[in-house]
Amino acid sequence: MSFKEKIKKEIQLTKAITVIAIVSLICIISIVVLISKKIQKTTYAYSISEETNEIVSNLNSDIDILNIIKENTSTKYYEEYAVEVKDLEYLTTYEDNPELPKGMVQVLQEGRDGSQKVTSKKMYTNGELTGEEEISNQIIKAPINKIVAVGTGIYKSNYTVKVGDKLYVTPDTLGLLIEPDQLAEVVLIIYKDSEVELLEILDEWYKISYGIYTGYCPANCLTYLKPHSQLNEDQGEEGFLSKEQLIARLSFDMDLTKPSGLTLDQFKQVLSNNSRDKNKIFEDNSEYFYYIEKQYNVNGIFVAAVGIHESGWGTSSICVNKKNLFGYGAYDSNPYGNAYSYSSYAESIDLIARVFAKYYLNPAGTNIYDGQIASGTYYHGATLSGVNTKYATDKNWANAVYTWMSYLYNNL
Repeated sequence: MSFKEKIKKEIQLTKAITVIAIVSLICIISIVVLISKKIQKTTYAYSISEETNEIVSNLNSDIDILNIIKENTSTKYYEEYAVEVKDLEYLTTYEDNPELPKGMVQVLQEGRDGSQKVTSKKMYTNGELTGEEEISNQIIKAPINKIVAVGTGIYKSNYTVKVGDKLYVTPDTLGLLIEPDQLAEVVLIIYKDSEVELLEILDEWYKISYGIYTGYCPANCLTYLKPHSQLNEDQGEEGFLSKEQLIARLSFDMDLTKPSGLTLDQFKQVLSNNSRDKNKIFEDNSEYFYYIEKQYNVNGIFVAAVGIHESGWGTSSICVNKKNLFGYGAYDSNPYGNAYSYSSYAESIDLIARVFAKYYLNPAGTNIYDGQIASGTYYHGATLSGVNTKYATDKNWANAVYTWMSYLYNNL
């Protein structure tokens, strides 16, 4: 290589190094400028807080400013719309029957839930469901309402059926099922007043025989009373617990799936002659809190106390105009408009008892009333605190209801 070519090559190399150096310098300057702007922007945006100014003044420390800001602005609220198919609860009609002992309950027609398509708005805070509001519903399958006869006869009965007893069908028609499940295959249709034999007692179900057939049916569709027989004093008086015994059962953490133990007359006693009950709604409907205990294994005093709390002793407009003692369905955005309407207070009392049993007081899969299975959608324990978790947004709801429960027990 000649001397001239060597000089030329060194000049080209020097130029290349110079260009690389200039480009590198420009990149470094750009990065510095961007960092500077980022710091200035962050300082300006959060300079309204003395605490943030203190953080910014310590930029050289190892505190992560962006993390601190993120942690203090991380609460997220959002809404979503959902379409679900839900049960449409049936209603219950009560009919007085003087041929039955006082307080006895007999099913004349079994109730069946329908189904409905419900559109609802759900509100979330940091991923947790904090509110739900029904927007619209469409009936898919109509429910079959339940018809119940209640005894108004002179004498009461405390007879307990036993295996081997002859029992009699109370509904017009009764399906003899292949297993103790409301959806099970029907072996045979049995008609009202037919005599069957009790083979086995399974909580809310009886295994029975009818002629050559055996199967299962709900226990409350059978009676030990022979049709058209006369009541007599041999049926005896219903036993009762004293005021002291009943109050001994009362506690804030009591199991609300256990009946209160009050007799029909005691329910009438605690809910009658009360100056707060200006419209006499609780006094005139006191027996239905007893009937729900007999059918659904829900403490009737608890249900009455919820009604007192929610309706202001029967004075709320929803209660007076819609016969809705519990404000059921009254979502916050339009409480009056969304609240359910009933044709009687008995329907309101009966339905809310089933709602508590099905959704709040029993875990999913529990056998409950009329062969139904609890969904346990809002189950958090069979206590006042457990129900309060999802039933009411007011965290003091459980304490308020317990106050009225104590008041009623002490009215004995």
